[in-house]
Amino acid sequence: MKKVLVLGASGNMGAALVKEFCNRGIEVKAFARNKEKLERLFNNEERVEIVQGDLFNQTDLLHAAQDVDLIVHSVNIPYQEWKKLPVLMDNVIQTVKKYNIKFAYVDNIYAYGRSVGKKMTEDMPKNPHTKKGKIRLQLENMIKNSGIKYTIAHFPDFYGPNAANTLLYTTINAVINNKKAMFIGNPKLAREYIYLPDGAKAFVNLVLNEKAYGQEWNIPSYGPITGEEIIQMIREFTGYDKKISIVTKRMVQMVGLFNPFMREFSEMFYLIDEPVILSGEKYEREIGPLPKTSYYDGLREIFQIK
Repeated sequence: MKKVLVLGASGNMGAALVKEFCNRGIEVKAFARNKEKLERLFNNEERVEIVQGDLFNQTDLLHAAQDVDLIVHSVNIPYQEWKKLPVLMDNVIQTVKKYNIKFAYVDNIYAYGRSVGKKMTEDMPKNPHTKKGKIRLQLENMIKNSGIKYTIAHFPDFYGPNAANTLLYTTINAVINNKKAMFIGNPKLAREYIYLPDGAKAFVNLVLNEKAYGQEWNIPSYGPITGEEIIQMIREFTGYDKKISIVTKRMVQMVGLFNPFMREFSEMFYLIDEPVILSGEKYEREIGPLPKTSYYDGLREIFQIK
């Protein structure tokens, strides 16, 4: 593989993927709407070509994809606009078909629905009960029924360098700025968060392996961890001694009366109360060992503790 097009290259996983592909000696077209942000992220990367464009504009996408071997879809849009996601996905699929190239999709765990009390494997039935979970399943079925050469990777929540707009970012960013911090959800429940560089490495391993195509893959984290354990590590690394407030579902619902994003976010709070944990058995059996950075080392890196 010589060149890839990463859609959503200015986002959390998109940016991590651009850097990982470059680390493997692969040229990258980094595609997003915000050219200034792309330039801030990748100006020092020799293998990156910055492409400003709109995925809802088929011409922009066709122009960007005309000389690549693979399109990576890592785009996300605000919850309140998710009804537009099938249109975006159709644009991408039609572009992949036109050029007869490979396709790889960065997906979350919404389509699985509620936890079944054990680790989720790829062959378990998907029973989404939320609007957003049903949309994600629709997108997945669009890919599978398209006839293109695809691979789909499911990830839990991200954390790590530059991981804005994530659950842990709310806590970490406040601590970094020595402001009053909040933790979203019950801190006694164990959930999983994947370190962004680990997720990017695992994903690139997938797309470079021919056996990964025509299938979906779960990419889990280092393992489940409670909020209390995370907070204890953060306090150890930083000396942060302010009280950390707990954000409950009821609080999110109250804010949602005035905030469209929080109103949509409250629907997904079940993932915080009933954590879904992914199994990586298939990946490790078919692809190889999963990259796994401990939370201790991952958090140390975020806070730049040597």
